[in-house]
Amino acid sequence: MKGIAWALVSVVLVSAAQLLMKWGMAQLPPTSALFSMAESPVWQTQPMALVSIAVGIIFYALSMLCWLKVLHALPLGRAYPLLSLSYVLVAVMVAALPCFNEPLTLLKAAGVVLVLIGVWLINTEEKRI
Repeated sequence: MKGIAWALVSVVLVSAAQLLMKWGMAQLPPTSALFSMAESPVWQTQPMALVSIAVGIIFYALSMLCWLKVLHALPLGRAYPLLSLSYVLVAVMVAALPCFNEPLTLLKAAGVVLVLIGVWLINTEEKRI
């Protein structure tokens, strides 16, 4: 049970990392403008975007540390599918948060349900006869 708890913390951290980095990158100008001498430096014009990206990278690192605990506690065949829950969490959050403006279509919702069913099936103990 401890391994699953660490896996869930890892999933939340990696999902938050994705959301933070996506939001931060959306606030920045196109890559070509980042290196333009005519523009103000991005750290002066968009400091929150850079903070968001940096925090996302930190969350990724913390997620990896949690994942090491998972690998110590669970068989890989049970642990690795739990990472798929990050797909579910990100899909739901980008649909729920207005700053991302991404709809949750019927096909995406079906995909989310299929991922959840798959993770449940893989982590369900089979009864031996």
